[in-house]
Amino acid sequence: MDISTIVIRTVLIYFIILIVLRFMGKREIGQLSVLDFVVSIMIAELAVISIDDETSSMLHSIIPIVLLSVIQIIFAFLSLKSEKLRKLIDGKPSVLINAGKIDEQEMRKQRYNFDDLLIQLRQNKISKLSDVEFAILEPSGKLSVIKKEKESGASGKKVSLPLPLILDGKIQNDHLEKMNKTPLWLRQQLRKLGYKDIKKISYCSIKDDQTFFIDVKDER
Repeated sequence: MDISTIVIRTVLIYFIILIVLRFMGKREIGQLSVLDFVVSIMIAELAVISIDDETSSMLHSIIPIVLLSVIQIIFAFLSLKSEKLRKLIDGKPSVLINAGKIDEQEMRKQRYNFDDLLIQLRQNKISKLSDVEFAILEPSGKLSVIKKEKESGASGKKVSLPLPLILDGKIQNDHLEKMNKTPLWLRQQLRKLGYKDIKKISYCSIKDDQTFFIDVKDER
């Protein structure tokens, strides 16, 4: 293959992938879902084949690249509408440290060892496990850490895990179970605050002082 052909193919593929990734949406590399990761690897492989193999038509690589991006966009759109599909594609967070206590059973379930935990705690600039109130393993593999507050520790005030109770108009039953609460309890509390229609609430969580943070859909 002569140099000019390589240059032309490389430039064309570069701009095609740039456009495709732009349409696929904005997301940090560390926040890629399994689907995003698979699609990105396949697109990269197709791009290499297109540049390296002069005997094959560029259309043989461009069509699969465009098709993969369309599949990713469709799944991303469907996941916005379906919580079950979103959990199937992206997975869900796992609480590894809850109220200062390590959940070894959850760690085994996620095939996550203590070395992994300590490494990611250090990456979060935390040297002592005793300083951690909550550690949540995100679907992306990143560990989100919430430190213990000195004020709450001194006063004996209980700190609750900041989990959403309602997302996009749907009650998060598994989060309520972790709080030993029921959907009926949540509905009753919201009615007292004047919120009768759960579907109109985009986000709801409970703060440490046991008050609710509520965001209503399309409220300006």
